[in-house]
Amino acid sequence: MYGRHPTAVKVAEAAQTNTSKTYFGSVFVMDDPLTILPDIRSKRIGYAQGMTASASQTELGLLMILHFVFTEGEYNGSTISILGRNLVFSDIREMPVVGGSGAFRFARGFAEGKTHSLDVKTGNAVLEYNVFVLHP
Repeated sequence: MYGRHPTAVKVAEAAQTNTSKTYFGSVFVMDDPLTILPDIRSKRIGYAQGMTASASQTELGLLMILHFVFTEGEYNGSTISILGRNLVFSDIREMPVVGGSGAFRFARGFAEGKTHSLDVKTGNAVLEYNVFVLHP
């Protein structure tokens, strides 16, 4: 989120966001590298693009709209779409797969997300998603 070329940026916030323990009302957009392994030096296979909104006043819970956009390999040109609640401090967060395009057209399933590393000072994080989809 910080540095010379951030891949996630805040685009909106509510008047009370800065005094909220959960950042309630903040909205971010992202265009993060999608890699095979949870390591920025791992082979890039696409992008994780989408947005999050802090939607809870009592816990750090995000409304997450996320698209995995594949630009390499057998899924080049395909996408997987995820829409769900992401409780940031849960060990594993389950979110529904609500569709996709190309090889994942009409896909249904779920994604399990977990934080691989997090720098609380900068907000920079490496997240791992394991996606399980059923094709129609």
